Amino acid sequence: MTARGVFYVHSAPPALSPHIEWAVAGVLGVPVSLEWADQAAAPGTLRAELHWEGRPGTAAGITSALRSWKLLRFEVTEDPTPGCDGVRYSFTPSLGVFTGVIGANGDIMIPEDRLRSVMANAAVGKANLEHELERLLGTPWDNELEPFRRAGDGAPVRWLHAAV
Repeated sequence: MTARGVFYVHSAPPALSPHIEWAVAGVLGVPVSLEWADQAAAPGTLRAELHWEGRPGTAAGITSALRSWKLLRFEVTEDPTPGCDGVRYSFTPSLGVFTGVIGANGDIMIPEDRLRSVMANAAVGKANLEHELERLLGTPWDNELEPFRRAGDGAPVRWLHAAV
């Protein structure tokens, strides 16, 4: 079974670009050469985009490979496959990793147990319900990444098929 997705590097220092390519190549099992462009939202950094095909779970593998690199901003999406939900991972240096399950219509789907936990904590004053729901929806990550996403509109698109 083949999964598809997109890897967006929203901002990275130029010195990290070959290391990012090597890390993603390690997950995909094929060489990766990204087309880097200046990131207008953060002068002195670069952005890139890669459409990929690979095994289900590839987006998680890419995220795991890059999550400790504190100078990056990136997102990885994976479309749903039979038996697997779609997913979006977002990473910023200040917030860390956000993971959202994506429904067929593109909405974030929040698992019932996470909602119940937030509601229980809010009921006893341990959390603010609105704030916690915003975090479950990924709103802080969207707010931080949106200027970088807009600066990447019209970026070149490249497809890469993983070794299976």
